[in-house]
Amino acid sequence: MRVFGLIGNPLTHSFSKKYFTQKFEQENIAGCRYELYPLENIDQLPALLQQEPALEGINVTIPYKEQVLAYLDEQSPAVQQIKACNCIHIANGKLVGHNTDVLGFQRSLQQQLQPHHTQALILGTGGAAKAVAFALQQLQLSYQYVSRRPGDNTIGYEDLSPALMQSHTLIINTTPLGTYPNTEEAPPIPYALLTERHHLYDLVYNPAATLFLRKGEEQGAQVQNGADMLVIQAEESWKIWNS
Repeated sequence: MRVFGLIGNPLTHSFSKKYFTQKFEQENIAGCRYELYPLENIDQLPALLQQEPALEGINVTIPYKEQVLAYLDEQSPAVQQIKACNCIHIANGKLVGHNTDVLGFQRSLQQQLQPHHTQALILGTGGAAKAVAFALQQLQLSYQYVSRRPGDNTIGYEDLSPALMQSHTLIINTTPLGTYPNTEEAPPIPYALLTERHHLYDLVYNPAATLFLRKGEEQGAQVQNGADMLVIQAEESWKIWNS
């Protein structure tokens, strides 16, 4: 039996097990299973690997995309540059880190981009935010980090002026705010300043319409959730695990 799975905390929102289980059934892929492994602390990873010696591949989600780097034996060039990993291939006893978030985000965003979407606001500064920033660089789009804790190259939500909101028409939520079951949470941006020129992208896909996206729609903005990104990055993970 080939075993794959997802680590993170919490995992109640995740569709990954359902996605891969359906994939195995629909594509007649025998001898494979995908499990959820909620870890209270990343330090529990070595114990998990001992308990599941058949593990060949691991997806990594919040809050461990950066913390997991310390446990990798090798890192792909993207992981080395981004400093975040969401996919691990276990081969010959070694943990090799990859980042499929970049491809997932980039391909799904490109389907919706308009010519005036040249400047972006990235809400959050974690591992997913770093993958988004890397993808935006490849698309030659400028960006500004926004966080509750402003610092180097990062502004606070209170700094989102009318001028900044007008010029940055692409807004990407990389925080877990709004994720099931806390569906009434949303990043504290000035939603009243949104227009039909704005495109709101939420990496959250459960629920499909987060409060962040609903508030954007009320102002006429384009909205997009992370469902397509999930599929693209999951399929890329499968390719890596079978390479």
